[in-house]
Amino acid sequence: MRPPARREGRTPFPWAEAMAFGLGRLALCPRDFWRTTPRELAAAMEAVLGPARAPLDRAGLAALMARFPDTRRVTAPAPPTSPMENDDGRHR
Repeated sequence: MRPPARREGRTPFPWAEAMAFGLGRLALCPRDFWRTTPRELAAAMEAVLGPARAPLDRAGLAALMARFPDTRRVTAPAPPTSPMENDDGRHR
């Protein structure tokens, strides 16, 4: 049996995620999971996970990048591991 064809502009229902949440996180038995409506499951997900947030947009990414810029760490050279070693790791 083939999966149903995806209709233009529509996202298929996320059955794997819904089943993982309902059967796993909520610990519903299969009978109760299949009797739950998508609206009931969505309400339970919001109660447990909090309201869904919109994905990060360009302005949000720019704000995060300004707040937490990438910087190079400057580290000091490691101290010699033996008294017979120079600072550059070569033996005297």
